[in-house]
Amino acid sequence: MSATLSSHILDTHLGTPAADIAVRLHRIPDSGGTILLAHGTTNHDGRVTPDAWQFESSIDGTERQLDTGRYTVTFDTQAYFDAQQLTAFYPQVVIDFVIKDASHYHVPLLLSAHGYSTYRGS
Repeated sequence: MSATLSSHILDTHLGTPAADIAVRLHRIPDSGGTILLAHGTTNHDGRVTPDAWQFESSIDGTERQLDTGRYTVTFDTQAYFDAQQLTAFYPQVVIDFVIKDASHYHVPLLLSAHGYSTYRGS
């Protein structure tokens, strides 16, 4: 059994969801390095739902499962801020987290041009 993952981004400057932000999911194996597992884009509500992840075709079926281990989610925020004509301090945000069981994991991002915050959501 594997875990599921969702995410969303709230632009705290505008008080609205942050749509059309590219997101990448990597697994960090015990041996080091990273393996790109999937990518997605936040929808109109700033969300990437569990079924919206597009897994890389080059990985085998076992890597498509979110088993216990360490992962990162990378949010490419530069294009989002460029579209708003804002100078951003963080061109991308990388959140490093650990999956410990087969439950649902939600990784939200509260974002502004000069700061961000995250927590384990539900």
